[in-house]
Amino acid sequence: MSDSRTRLQQVLQDLGLDLGAFEGQDWSIRAPRDGVVLAGVKSHSAEQAQAALAQAHQAWLGWRGVPAPVRGELVRRFGELLRRHKAALGELVSLEAGKIAAEGQGEVQEMIDICDFALGLSRQLHGLTIASERPGHRMMETWHPMGVVGIISAFNFPVAVWSWNAALALVCGNAIVWKPSEKTPLTAIACQQLLRQAMEAFNADQPGTVPEGLSQLLIGGRELGEALAASPLVPVLSATGSTRMGRQVAVKVAERFGRAILELGGNNAMIVTPTADLELAARAITFAAVGTAGQRCTTLRRLIVHASVADALLARLAQIYQSIAIGDPLQQGTLVGPLIDRAAFDAMQRALEQARAEGGQVLGGERVRADLGQDAWYVRPALVQMPGQSAVVQRETFAPILYVLRYGGDTGAAIALQNAVPQGLSSAIFTQSLADAERFMSAAGSDCGIANVNIGTSGAEIGGAFGGEKETGGGRESGSDAWKGYMRRATNTINYSGALPLAQGVRFDV
Repeated sequence: MSDSRTRLQQVLQDLGLDLGAFEGQDWSIRAPRDGVVLAGVKSHSAEQAQAALAQAHQAWLGWRGVPAPVRGELVRRFGELLRRHKAALGELVSLEAGKIAAEGQGEVQEMIDICDFALGLSRQLHGLTIASERPGHRMMETWHPMGVVGIISAFNFPVAVWSWNAALALVCGNAIVWKPSEKTPLTAIACQQLLRQAMEAFNADQPGTVPEGLSQLLIGGRELGEALAASPLVPVLSATGSTRMGRQVAVKVAERFGRAILELGGNNAMIVTPTADLELAARAITFAAVGTAGQRCTTLRRLIVHASVADALLARLAQIYQSIAIGDPLQQGTLVGPLIDRAAFDAMQRALEQARAEGGQVLGGERVRADLGQDAWYVRPALVQMPGQSAVVQRETFAPILYVLRYGGDTGAAIALQNAVPQGLSSAIFTQSLADAERFMSAAGSDCGIANVNIGTSGAEIGGAFGGEKETGGGRESGSDAWKGYMRRATNTINYSGALPLAQGVRFDV
């Protein structure tokens, strides 16, 4: 296979992207597929970060007055550029994050989809008209832009999650400042350049509509995330990452009474009942557990299967796990690409060692395809039968490890087991029982933000709000009414009566 640096040069050419302004020695960006160093980039300084925030704030002061449907037109133009460059940007995602080609392309498609969603939304940022108890009065709700929206994204979805926030924030009238993962800055640079192209083309048609500095990019490490969390110029901060990171961000934002949208860890479970279609379940389990090499926040990490069907299902899964195609993510037919880096591999091995110490039986988990690069970390997905929901099972390990737990009795026991972890992002049940399905989705069922029936835990569509509960942070991004997280609500009362009656019948005559 051609080395990743050679592939990168072609992708940069296709995108028309010049890295010159970002080149430096602060961060070495290594391709997970073969371990080759793709580029070196420099960090923004604390002073540059503050200047970017100030410029974004000034841009917001102008952008908030642009009509929302006009703001939607900017996002539409950005979506058109994404369509034009989907193949190249998708390959860049694969090169930098290690995703298989289909997932890299799929991530760019998510960006296109959210642009379409945001465009339609730009004509529907509506409030309510509310009946007043006072004659000759009308009450209503109006929604207004918040200011600068800070976005901190993770390596595993290096562009899609940013776009969920950016597209909605822009149509809602906000400016955006983005700190991507230090492991995946190249995709961020590419997206920023494409968005700038959309802005320049828009201003060529409608001069002065898009203020300079409306979208800012900050390359660097933890200190830049802390600057976003602490800045009073950032009324909304959307952060995706670990629960540990979220705890720190949440405290900083709360100290200044800002608003945090947190998408944090997931320890997602699927329940397989005695009535389940086992072949359908096996296919869903495989994608959910090993897709993106187990590095999704919605990755399936716990399989809770009824004892009566456990042996049959596990035999089928063992067969799949032993034969699944692992290798170069850009090669056709590959289903499992590499882990992001050596640290991810080491964390996986520590978790498997702990699982064995806690009574687990481990199938798989070893390093494979070392021929693809000394610094490329490919693993066979691990299937681990556990005697109970021990400490290692209750902790999220960002790797393709699927812990298998058996249950007996009714579905209530399985639901209780599923909910008995600190995280609450995604969940699923496989069943042909209407009663079990409804129970799972009821108030007494799954405590997760996502609860699916007869599909896996991964692969959410942008039309539904995405997020979870408990240590997952409680935030919601993408579809439905998630736009409200990027706006402030005002309740307005208009008196057209000529009198001044007070609410609740209060009399105050002067």
